[in-house]
Amino acid sequence: MCGIVGYLGPKQAYPILIDGLKRLEYRGYDSAGIATLEDKATLRIEKKQGKVANLEAHVGNEKPKGTVGIGHTRWATHGPPNDINAHPHAGGQGHLAVIHNGIIENYEALRELLTHRGHNLVSETDTEVLAHFIEEVQLTTGLDLPDAVRTALKEVVGAYALVVLDQRHPDRLIAARKSSPLVIGVGQDNEFFVGSDATPIVAYTKNVIYLEDEEVATMHRSGELTIRTIGDAVVTPEIHAIELEMASLEKAGYDHFMLKEIFEQPKSIRDSIRGRIRIHAGESTVSGVDDHWEVWSQAKRILILGCGTSWHAGLVAEYLFEGLARIPVEVEYASEFRYRNPIVRSDDVVVAISQSGETADTLAAIRLAKDQGAHVFGVCNVVGSSIARETHAGAYTHAGPEIGVASTKAFTAQVAVLTVLAMHVGHRLGTLEDQQFMRLMTGLDNIPGLVEKVLDNAGIIEHIAKKFAGSDNALYLGRGYQFPVALEGALKLKEISYIHAEGYPAAEMKHGPIALIDEAMPVVFIATQDEVYEKVVSNIQEVKARGGQILAIVTEGDSKVRSLADHVLEIPKVDDALAPLLTVIPMQILSYHIALMRGCDVDQPRNLAKSVTVE
Repeated sequence: MCGIVGYLGPKQAYPILIDGLKRLEYRGYDSAGIATLEDKATLRIEKKQGKVANLEAHVGNEKPKGTVGIGHTRWATHGPPNDINAHPHAGGQGHLAVIHNGIIENYEALRELLTHRGHNLVSETDTEVLAHFIEEVQLTTGLDLPDAVRTALKEVVGAYALVVLDQRHPDRLIAARKSSPLVIGVGQDNEFFVGSDATPIVAYTKNVIYLEDEEVATMHRSGELTIRTIGDAVVTPEIHAIELEMASLEKAGYDHFMLKEIFEQPKSIRDSIRGRIRIHAGESTVSGVDDHWEVWSQAKRILILGCGTSWHAGLVAEYLFEGLARIPVEVEYASEFRYRNPIVRSDDVVVAISQSGETADTLAAIRLAKDQGAHVFGVCNVVGSSIARETHAGAYTHAGPEIGVASTKAFTAQVAVLTVLAMHVGHRLGTLEDQQFMRLMTGLDNIPGLVEKVLDNAGIIEHIAKKFAGSDNALYLGRGYQFPVALEGALKLKEISYIHAEGYPAAEMKHGPIALIDEAMPVVFIATQDEVYEKVVSNIQEVKARGGQILAIVTEGDSKVRSLADHVLEIPKVDDALAPLLTVIPMQILSYHIALMRGCDVDQPRNLAKSVTVE
């Protein structure tokens, strides 16, 4: 969740570090800091609570000099956000500086040991404990820094991505990871870059090495790179070329990344289905399924794992797979899956969904499922991510970078890929007949254009947002395919506007939530003309009878709901299975405008991080 950037090379490190920290702001953070070696001898640490701009103001005109340095944006785990708890952290003798993403689970035991041995720790963080512990290993064993890091990490329980700087050895950086992502960029002129993802380094190099669990890398100013495991086995690094472009990390004239990404959805959906459906040939292709068809053809159950928005996409997929492929589906919170002793069988297919491909809970759930013999299929957006590497097969969503913390295009890209996946499996199994298969393929191919049509109503949605911006609570209701969309709509409103909102199956309203209905309660109904339409109309009437303020998302031309609702937003008529790709769009725009009207930080909502890489 925290952001990491590092540099070693011939250039001044400070501008590269600050630029990298700004690129990492989308991950969510509460403080920022840097450490550099000035004149290859003096360790200078500068850190500040708040935004990277606060750090820049704190540094002022006396900018750090030096050609090696590390930078960090912190998302608080141990200890509140403040200057002292901000990274980097130094060892007791002032030689070492450490930045760290993750959680050291046995930090209290290590802290007690260090205190007993005379170390004076000034922060509340597990990271400072790590810095002092590495230093303690050096002092007691005389080991060189890379060996001391490996030895120290053998005693560490938990997750980490860390970078270590030592003023006594100004010509090298040490990096290590376990269960938290870390990327090494290989530049020209014997320079190295380090990042928690590729965004802070893509402006400088496209050649990266993904560190694997329990690997420790030593980068030398000479251009030499050595990687060893914690157990001291030599690793031969594999260099990958990343396709990320700088233009995709800019706002391109939009006021916010979230707004840009909402309007990118016609393209991201189109890119996510391109090459996977071929209407003229009457066929679809999902190589990750076709290459393992024996597993899929014999699957007795599909388990879908995800967190947050990805979990909601998985709920849509439950309807898709059961309706089109007739395979039983269970959708699990990845964060709960591993802790309840789940029953996983060798004839299960596990579908793991994650935008970043680095979600810690989902990764842990994947490992558990693999250990129990299941076939694991990943759906993620980031090429080379941990989930992409650890699953047996998968499909990328091709949504492009999503910088806004609240997922928008990630959701629709995931649903689009999962729709193709369910159609493809159903058609190959014979549960989805040719005529329906062709109708769905044609409908899916038309979705990007229909999303553009929905986006044309953004002005109307902004006007409606003014009516609801002062609300304290909201209900989102839908049935069938639209129930997961109601959950996603409520989540978006909560995330960025801080309005308490809940999503429910519309029929469940009578079993509790109806008690909340009064004249001040906005209720968003997804009331498209599907097989449960009349039931939803009855639910709308129940809310209207109690004075609730109704916003309904309806199929074009609907007159019945229009006569009941206070506000109506129309979407084009599509197959029920494809409607979630359209009905979610107005709710994204609604949340965006309500958040703006409430003065909220749309792209970086409080307390949230883009990629949740700690449990």
